[in-house]
Amino acid sequence: MRRHLLLSLLLAPFALAGCRDEVAQIPDPVPLTETALSHYCQMWIADHGGPKAQIHLEGMPEPIFFAQVRDALAYLQSPERDAPVIAIYVSDMEKAKSWDEPGAANWVVAKRASFVVGADVKGGMGAPEVAPFGTVDAAERFAKERGGRVMSLDEIPSEAVLAPVEFDLPGEGQQAGENPVAEETLQ
Repeated sequence: MRRHLLLSLLLAPFALAGCRDEVAQIPDPVPLTETALSHYCQMWIADHGGPKAQIHLEGMPEPIFFAQVRDALAYLQSPERDAPVIAIYVSDMEKAKSWDEPGAANWVVAKRASFVVGADVKGGMGAPEVAPFGTVDAAERFAKERGGRVMSLDEIPSEAVLAPVEFDLPGEGQQAGENPVAEETLQ
């Protein structure tokens, strides 16, 4: 019995070191490239403005990217995920050059971000966007200017990311034969 206890005490530091290695395995964010595709629509993310997100899944060598933070949050609430989530990063819009240019490498851990929900902004795919910021102060300034409420990741209600969205498609709301773009370019 003493030998088992002594052996356990001798092996305990190695077991704890293994646990520390597992915790340290959280991947760093991956810079956004011109060829990164959005998970849902498979469109190039660089072609769309607004904040972006990346989710790292267990066992996957590369993250999955999202053209809108709203889409990433919907993915997180979906029961149809491909693997357990190990890291989530969102664009830090406080560091963004502009709304249309969120930056390729200014990521913030989603759990540490402050999000503005319900602002009058649309994301890269045209749906209402959940705007992420690295600091509460930046999120509060944005909310004061554009409306909405500041929330943590865990406070964002499902309705904010899963509710149906109405889009105006090109040509909708026009009389038959009307094409304002063509008329504009011809004049």
